Amino acid sequence: MSTEVEVSTHPFKTKPFDHQLKAWNESKDRVEFALFMDMGTGKSKVAVDTAAYLYLKGEINTLVVLGNKGSYKNWVLNEIPRHMPEEIPILSSHWETTPNLMLQATYDMMTIPLKSLKVFVMNIEAIAYKKAYEVIEDIVGSNQTLLVIDESTTIKNEGAQRTKAALKLGQLAKYRRILTGEPIANSPLDIWAQAKFLNPNILGFQSFFAFKNYYAKLGEIRVGPRSLKVVQGYRNLKELETNIQGWSFRIKKEECLDLPPKIYQTHVITMPPEQRMLYEKLQEESALALSSESVVTTPLAITKLLRLHQLACGHLVDDLGKVFTVNNNRITALLEILEECNGKVIIWATYRKDIEMITKAVKNEYGEDSIVSYFGDTNTYEREDAVINFQDAESPVRFFLGNPKTGGYGLTLTAATTVIYYSNNYELEVRLQSEDRAHRIGQYKSVTYVDIVTEDTVDEKIIKALRGKKKISAEVLGDSWKEWI
Repeated sequence: MSTEVEVSTHPFKTKPFDHQLKAWNESKDRVEFALFMDMGTGKSKVAVDTAAYLYLKGEINTLVVLGNKGSYKNWVLNEIPRHMPEEIPILSSHWETTPNLMLQATYDMMTIPLKSLKVFVMNIEAIAYKKAYEVIEDIVGSNQTLLVIDESTTIKNEGAQRTKAALKLGQLAKYRRILTGEPIANSPLDIWAQAKFLNPNILGFQSFFAFKNYYAKLGEIRVGPRSLKVVQGYRNLKELETNIQGWSFRIKKEECLDLPPKIYQTHVITMPPEQRMLYEKLQEESALALSSESVVTTPLAITKLLRLHQLACGHLVDDLGKVFTVNNNRITALLEILEECNGKVIIWATYRKDIEMITKAVKNEYGEDSIVSYFGDTNTYEREDAVINFQDAESPVRFFLGNPKTGGYGLTLTAATTVIYYSNNYELEVRLQSEDRAHRIGQYKSVTYVDIVTEDTVDEKIIKALRGKKKISAEVLGDSWKEWI
């Protein structure tokens, strides 16, 4: 039996902002709900406050969070300890693939009834695999569970295995939440699987095919001998927007927080003669290759641009995948910028070779303990230490070096007031997310963003597109690639 909890007496551990209180009030008793709140507006706190409310009311005994691989443990390390009321006893754990004894202990702890709120977090990529899915299925199904998917665009692909697994888990949970800043970053159709996780009938369509046919304008294109149906536009979007408003809370950062302004700067460098010669040669080869294609697809154009971008960054990858370093001015430019910086600095770099060169140069200049890295090769424990030491004002760590696709989601890096993009990712969402690691709740100073740009290269076009909030994949459709190569 549930017991009523008065809103006015709810024991918030951290005082909510007005928009957070509004979101909590609107959603706290709903079985399914979406928090579409911009990065930095505190949607994680709303989810934690909801879990606390439902636990005190006797509605749930378990909170399960599925998040990105790079940041899911942040829930048990930071978000829940920071916001969960002291009155609520917590027993928390997180997914690990080894050893088996630890898995069994986690399984037992999460399935045996206990007089505490049980919290389990897992990277959402794992649920696509049988062993991990069976564990999370039992945890969700054998408890009164609030199931939260953080950054829910990770399940926007309705055909992906992890999406299918998430949809099955959703049906086992007593309460469901999805959290993201922008649920339809690429297409209105992205909302389908996210909404279906909340409730299979919430959008009023039984299949994605019917949903797509109603909201998308479809046309046909010829690709060689085949004819393919493609989306050429959208319709009935006002109706879709009205539907979504009925089960979600939407807030933009500028509507709720007086965050300091972002300041953008560009540090332009030139190429040494050898690098320029190689770049122009690769430019000609890329243009010739694309011109010979009857249909230039976006992935093909992006691949050619990627190689040009790598060369602009100072390294060349041959057809066998071997990396050659080319004499360049990029590292020198980075060290020049760092010399002018006060305090802690985030450095984003897209390629492993970039990270390798930056680490060596910064350690030579500032010492072995001055920099931490956060990218694909960094193990889980090193990632945790990297964030903790960077945020610690007393730590000798001054520089946080990361791949924006790995470290650009979910982390709080407000110790920095300068963010340097040594090399940019092509994806707009990745750029926006990585910018907000420093510019979010807890940051009380202006944040300066510096882009290192090699003159007369694809670098300039990438920065222009990203700062203009344009998707590069959409900019190279058809013959538009000619403007980029």
